[in-house]
Amino acid sequence: MKVKHSAPTKHSPHSEKQQAERDNNHSVADFDVLIAGGGMVGASFAAALAPLALKIAVVEAVRFGSRGQPSYDDRITAVSWGSRRIFEGIGLWPQIAPEATAIHHIHVSDRGHAGMTRLHAVEMGVEALGYVVPNRVIGLALSEFLLRQKHIALLAPAKLESVQIQAEGVCTTLECDAMNNIKTRLLVAADGANSKIREQLGINAHVWDYGQSAVICNVSVERPQAHTAFERFTGNGPLALLPMGADRYALIWTLANARVAEVLAMADTEFLDAAAVGFNGRLGRFIKAGKRTAYPLSLVHAHTQLRGRAVLVGNAAHSLHPIAGQGFNLSLRDIAALADMLADITAVGGDLGDERQLIAYVRTRRRDQMTTTLFTDMLTRVFTNPLASIGWARNLGLLGLDLFPAARHRLARHNMGIAGRLPRLARGLGIKTEADYLAKQPSLPASSSASRMECGLP
Repeated sequence: MKVKHSAPTKHSPHSEKQQAERDNNHSVADFDVLIAGGGMVGASFAAALAPLALKIAVVEAVRFGSRGQPSYDDRITAVSWGSRRIFEGIGLWPQIAPEATAIHHIHVSDRGHAGMTRLHAVEMGVEALGYVVPNRVIGLALSEFLLRQKHIALLAPAKLESVQIQAEGVCTTLECDAMNNIKTRLLVAADGANSKIREQLGINAHVWDYGQSAVICNVSVERPQAHTAFERFTGNGPLALLPMGADRYALIWTLANARVAEVLAMADTEFLDAAAVGFNGRLGRFIKAGKRTAYPLSLVHAHTQLRGRAVLVGNAAHSLHPIAGQGFNLSLRDIAALADMLADITAVGGDLGDERQLIAYVRTRRRDQMTTTLFTDMLTRVFTNPLASIGWARNLGLLGLDLFPAARHRLARHNMGIAGRLPRLARGLGIKTEADYLAKQPSLPASSSASRMECGLP
């Protein structure tokens, strides 16, 4: 596995002068929150803030609702039970649910070894462990929701050209048909693992190259097992099957980069047979395959998620290996906590870019982020290691989880996003508005009000 550092972009010595010239030539638009990146994380954050009386802008390189936007591609996302509750709190789950396939059971095993573990929704006391949702469904629900919000400006196609953090706000230049200047109290960078905003802010990132790619496609199988997801560790790389209804599954096959071209070039019958072998006939023959696509895998970790009035979220802050399906769910938990904090600040008329408050947010998210990142990285290393001694350790670990319910439940609760102290959205509740805070203020008794008026008090 290769490790490299992502360094901040160096600007020419004339950049400040050029910025000043652009500022003089264009009017400045003011926003309370500017979100750079309108993919699933950035758009979800904008939707979470919708109940607040804030001016919000979302900058996205591709027009919202178009097939070229990342939120509209053909991939699927494993949405945890906790993420479902966040979407419920935002008000989006009714639009997503009709095309979401529930996962009631998860079966994890290591080919060639007896060890396995099984998770069941009923054992955890929940309706589902998670859901399989096409990205286009989430993207469409988000786009339609945001387009209805009069106080949220969707700036697309566009991109941020420059960012300057000042004492009272963040000044940015926006490239679209012409350069526009935008000033915001808080900048939220949700522009992906290769974040340009992160570079402009001077934030370094560690990038761990796993030397692997995920080959993804939809398959149909001979003997489907309803609402059951499979994670199978094999000598040819981990295989995951996520149920999509009827006999259809989403197949994610993690391979060494050296094998990717070979697997993509296979005829459908050869590919289906190779994938089926990994499951030892548990689902019968694999009988149909959709289009295959490969995505390189790496772990990205920003050295800090905060720079003045700017904060990183989503893959700009941390991009994980998909082996445990935790990346998007972790990011949703982040934005739920950040939205909670901004609601509190808004209620008291505070500064949304107050660095002390942003530091507190980063601290509250640190444990969940580190636990999830280390767990995902450990799985990647342990379950792709060919050493026999590691194989026996994997086998014992899976057996231990299956035999000790307490350990299994603790792991499951964390992966479902329902462990520890949860923000309102993660409990299925909308964030608090100013009206909610005012409703909680104790009202004065009538006699007390009269006494205050007699004394000339308001």
